Amino acid sequence: MTAAELARRLEVSERTVLRDIEALSGAGVPVYATRGAGGGFELLERRTPELAGVTQWRPGERRPRRPRRATVRISPEGRRRAALLARLQPLRVDHDVPPDDDGWLQATFRLHSLEGAAVEVLSLGPHVEVLQPDGLRDHVAELVHRTALLYPGPPSTSVDRGASVTEDTIWTMPD
Repeated sequence: MTAAELARRLEVSERTVLRDIEALSGAGVPVYATRGAGGGFELLERRTPELAGVTQWRPGERRPRRPRRATVRISPEGRRRAALLARLQPLRVDHDVPPDDDGWLQATFRLHSLEGAAVEVLSLGPHVEVLQPDGLRDHVAELVHRTALLYPGPPSTSVDRGASVTEDTIWTMPD
């Protein structure tokens, strides 16, 4: 496929396609370009790339009892932000679970690493809640707690933990 075809199909710019292909190539994925009429980008067939990393994870390799996908509840705004920021991808909505009264859906996403998934979840703020696996849920909770400790406020500006905070909540800064 050409960069223009990929860009149209993926709904991104050609520049993004070229940047992503360069990143894939740098990560060891066997992508190559064919120049000229009828040219484009291709993957070498029957080759499993060696991806360098701390865990030396390879696509297609299964580890026993290790979840491959995480399950979340996500708001409509969270879905929009996840798409815009390319977070929790590919995000797959579970159509067997109906949305709640506020439009939150249950969905899954591919779990590559605990730390990476936690960062992606936190980037969506209060628009996503991890349901499974417990290890990811606990890790996100720990990071939120540690972050909250960095922002102590005077007792008069603290938020009641039982209080409901919505998108319409108005926050004011003390003088």
